[in-house]
Amino acid sequence: MSNYTAKKIGEMEALHGGGFVKARAELGVTSFGLQVIQLPADSDLYPEHDHAEDGQEEVYLAIGGSGWLDIEGERVDLAKDVLVRVGPGVKRKAYSGPEGIRMLVMGATPGQAYEVKAFSELTAA
Repeated sequence: MSNYTAKKIGEMEALHGGGFVKARAELGVTSFGLQVIQLPADSDLYPEHDHAEDGQEEVYLAIGGSGWLDIEGERVDLAKDVLVRVGPGVKRKAYSGPEGIRMLVMGATPGQAYEVKAFSELTAA
């Protein structure tokens, strides 16, 4: 038997009214963070943050809709086929365009084993 998992995003467990889809846990990934963030039209609900404390870098990829990242005051558009890497100590905040946005966000700390965050586990609040 093959070692793989395939699931539709819409059938995965999510937090925040469906805005934070627990893709990592649903797929059984344990070596890096992997979530789907879904924001409604013209939203600023995604919190500004950095990962200076834990050293995690993140990669963002729009997989539906449109939006942008504010990276320390610089607007970086999120569009299909554009990958954006943001380093650990850099502040970032995501915004959605008029049709909302669905983005894949991947993260890990360079040179360290990934540590699963409790809130990202299935059935965690």
